[in-house]
Amino acid sequence: MRQLKTAGKVAAVRKSSLHHQVAQDIGARILRGEFAPGDLLPNEAESCRAYGVSRTAVREAMKMLTAKGLIISRPKIGSRVQPKESWNLLDRDVLVWYCAAAERSHFLASMHQVRDILEPEAAALAAVNHTPTQLKTIELALSGMRDATDPAGWNAADVQFHVAILWAAGNELLVPFGFLIESALGTMFDFTVKHNQTWREAYPLHENIVVAIRKRRPEAARKAVRALLADTGAVLAQQARETSREKRRAKPKVKK
Repeated sequence: MRQLKTAGKVAAVRKSSLHHQVAQDIGARILRGEFAPGDLLPNEAESCRAYGVSRTAVREAMKMLTAKGLIISRPKIGSRVQPKESWNLLDRDVLVWYCAAAERSHFLASMHQVRDILEPEAAALAAVNHTPTQLKTIELALSGMRDATDPAGWNAADVQFHVAILWAAGNELLVPFGFLIESALGTMFDFTVKHNQTWREAYPLHENIVVAIRKRRPEAARKAVRALLADTGAVLAQQARETSREKRRAKPKVKK
């Protein structure tokens, strides 16, 4: 009996994995623009053949994509890609697909705008509402940044730092944005560190945020985050200028 139960669990995992893999592939293709808003997806039979899975797996994949706002299904019509404004970019999967598919400069600029809107006020709320445990989590992340020996270690601790502040804000409606920060900031930080060889110089800017939160000074926390974001913005702006110059140099000259 125990073997039968185990076999059943394995089969369930495999079944779940199959429909998730189908949803992941189709979802990523939607985010890349291979399936544009308004397009009909291949029908059920075509998808079964393309992915080598059962109709059940395809149907479950379509349910997942529907729940994420990417498609809408209609009997006798099929599954059609939804307009972009219907996509749930706070969904973990959708956000990962978006990060991978979006044009880099557009993604970085959009993410920086979100941070400008969200993080100063989240830090101010954290200064007012944090618990001792939450403050300890923020401080541990800061220590991780201080002790990091390479950019990868720094980035991991940096993401933890910003997520911890969002949780310490004490507003449950901000929690979904934690998924955004956790999923997207890693991509953003990886880029900024690679293009800023003095990345350790950002440590005091992070430390200022912690000091303000620890002292429960919301306005100081707000200003400290804005100073950090200004530093990041300068790195992004510099890289945008360099990229623009490289594109101009690479553009073929037209002979007159």
